[in-house]
Amino acid sequence: MSRRNAEGGSAVTTAAVFGEVLKHFRETADLTQEGLARQIPCDRSHVARVEAGTRVPQDTFAKSCDELLGMGGVLVRLWGRIDWYPQVEHPDWFERRARMDAEAVAVYAYQTHVVPGLLQTPDYAHGLFARRIANAYEVEERVRARMSRQQRFLAPDGPVYIAVLDESCLRNMVGSAAVMRDQCAHLLAVGQLPNVRIQIAPADRPDVDRPDASLSLITLPDGHNWVYSESLDHGHFSDDPTVYLRHSQTYDVLRADVPSARESAALISDVMEGYQRHGQARSECGGLDQEQLQRRKRWRLHRSGPRYPRARPRP
Repeated sequence: MSRRNAEGGSAVTTAAVFGEVLKHFRETADLTQEGLARQIPCDRSHVARVEAGTRVPQDTFAKSCDELLGMGGVLVRLWGRIDWYPQVEHPDWFERRARMDAEAVAVYAYQTHVVPGLLQTPDYAHGLFARRIANAYEVEERVRARMSRQQRFLAPDGPVYIAVLDESCLRNMVGSAAVMRDQCAHLLAVGQLPNVRIQIAPADRPDVDRPDASLSLITLPDGHNWVYSESLDHGHFSDDPTVYLRHSQTYDVLRADVPSARESAALISDVMEGYQRHGQARSECGGLDQEQLQRRKRWRLHRSGPRYPRARPRP
């Protein structure tokens, strides 16, 4: 759901204003960007980009900052008045699905390998697109378009969104451990919304009958039901009642067999902590590597320096 700025400002200006307001209250609270990021939690670079007006924040980010900085709802109200995604363009083959997301009353999804687009953080989406697209500008445009689809589903009165994710979605590294940690944290936050439920199909459950590929079951306001799936660069739609019934029955059984949303949240938390430890270990390892490098440099400098004869004691 697009949110137009009440005073007609451009998206660039209003995004910059949001960042300036956040920066002002953060500095008033005597917090660094890293300090605020640690409390949210998220990566420091994310806070820096939001403050610079170059990164679109999620509503959960705005709410967390508002509470941590004691802003009394100012940041949340400002977030809701900004049109973050003016004139976004989706790839031609995806336009039809994007239009469905803009009016769907319910979406039931099963996803393998990667987190579905409606649940991705900007950094995660950026990491995915950067794998296949060399042009940095095009990557940013794709990220903006993907984030624009999420707004309806993250709103308080958003449509129903139920997602069953194969555990591989959490385990397959995209970007870095920090990106994956923030992605897991986002799943936990979004999963608390009244219209969103996230369940995980564990890797150690061979008894769970998973669909052969990722799919979405979409219900439109007129009651029309669609099955959507993707191949490499194409979307596939079917409104055949027999096809929809078959996939919806498979999906219902899947949801019944996998852990509940509450149990799945515990698994997501465990994975998130693993990424947190991984990041800390790499940081510590990097510090040790740097120290060893400095030692080697000093040793080489000592070895390559001029040698002076030692004064030997006379017999």
